[in-house]
Amino acid sequence: MKKGMLASQVKHGGTSVKAQNKGKPPVHENLRIHYMGFSRMGWLELLWIGRVLVLMQLVHGVAGWGKDGHYAVCKIAEGYLTQDALATVKELLPDSAGGELASVCSWADDIKWQWTSPLHYVNTPDFKCNYKYSRDCYDSYGRINNCVTGAIFNYTKQLFSAYQGYKPKLKYNLTEALMFLAHFMGDVHQPLHVGFTGNAGGNTIMVRWYHRKTNLHHVWDNMIIDSAVKTFYGSDLAIMIQTIERNITDAWSNNISSWKYCRYEKTVCPNWYAAESVRLACKFAYRNASPGSTLEDDYFLSRLPIVEKRLAQGGIRLAAVLNRLFKSEVKIARA
Repeated sequence: MKKGMLASQVKHGGTSVKAQNKGKPPVHENLRIHYMGFSRMGWLELLWIGRVLVLMQLVHGVAGWGKDGHYAVCKIAEGYLTQDALATVKELLPDSAGGELASVCSWADDIKWQWTSPLHYVNTPDFKCNYKYSRDCYDSYGRINNCVTGAIFNYTKQLFSAYQGYKPKLKYNLTEALMFLAHFMGDVHQPLHVGFTGNAGGNTIMVRWYHRKTNLHHVWDNMIIDSAVKTFYGSDLAIMIQTIERNITDAWSNNISSWKYCRYEKTVCPNWYAAESVRLACKFAYRNASPGSTLEDDYFLSRLPIVEKRLAQGGIRLAAVLNRLFKSEVKIARA
């Protein structure tokens, strides 16, 4: 399997897809972590090294995790696709992707089509720390199903209808469906994409990340993983991805089957993924991150394992969904 490239080398698909549907709304139907040479060190040693390295690296600010995180999820997924699924994915990808799903995993952020905005997250009642589809999946206009879990169901259904032996009533843009699905599977695994309504998933909680003013949502979208890449992985996203992949086959190997599992043999289970995320948001993201607080080593080093595990789970589950969708060699004719 090809290993990940640097985030700055990633080419995104933009709006160059085989067919576009611009402007139209969707049709709804105790953990052991490798940190390169740090895995054998105790917590105090790691904390001390973290203080030195983080302060050195972060005084110059950070770039975005958004693209890097989505790239990591899709790159991990690529390594777990069956031969049939990989062939179908490559068939559906736009030419600009160069046969690599990871290269277009941020496409849904890049296009900035207004109707897609609520599809990236789902808000939950403040402090309840739980998620319910019927209660939570609606947009600011009250339209049901317009949230990240609804979008995952929608685009899975579009792909399922085309590849599982029956003719859909509507012709879907399957290239876009694949890219949306891959992106939203990453989004739903970010804890604050299933955050509290009252603070918009942490967007209105202003904090400092070391010396930089930002908001809590941005910390989880961007800064934790970017700081990790700079501090522990030599500013090389590919090394971080490889490290997560080693944890998947080592420390997390006994968890893979449960990560893939969907009750009642369903193709995808976004409600379960969202329920996990809001629990993690309550336990880790919001905790010790009150407005005006400064988040430093203690927060960074204790939350990084959560972020890396969610990237791993997102990748494994995305691959599992695509393997279920494209489990046969049946191909369809696409206009």
